[in-house]
Amino acid sequence: MSFRPLHDRVLVKRLEEQSKSKGGIIIPDTAKEKPQEGEIVAVGSGAIKDDGSVRPLDVKAGDRILFGKWSGTEVTLDGAELIIMKESDILGIVGA
Repeated sequence: MSFRPLHDRVLVKRLEEQSKSKGGIIIPDTAKEKPQEGEIVAVGSGAIKDDGSVRPLDVKAGDRILFGKWSGTEVTLDGAELIIMKESDILGIVGA
């Protein structure tokens, strides 16, 4: 994929939600919520500060993250459904 987000934006691929509950009940597709966990595919160069310098992002490609339910903009690139969001929309890194 040849896409690089600009400045403080990241490109995220949603991780698939479990189709079975912990109790073994199978959840139908219509009842599932979109997962709020994803993997970063690409990152921008960094946020531009007031003095013109660039602050690098705290996340990198390959990180597993948690993000808000309504964060980012959904796009389709090369047949894959991805999300473009600002670094500030990321709640945290999983397993860091």
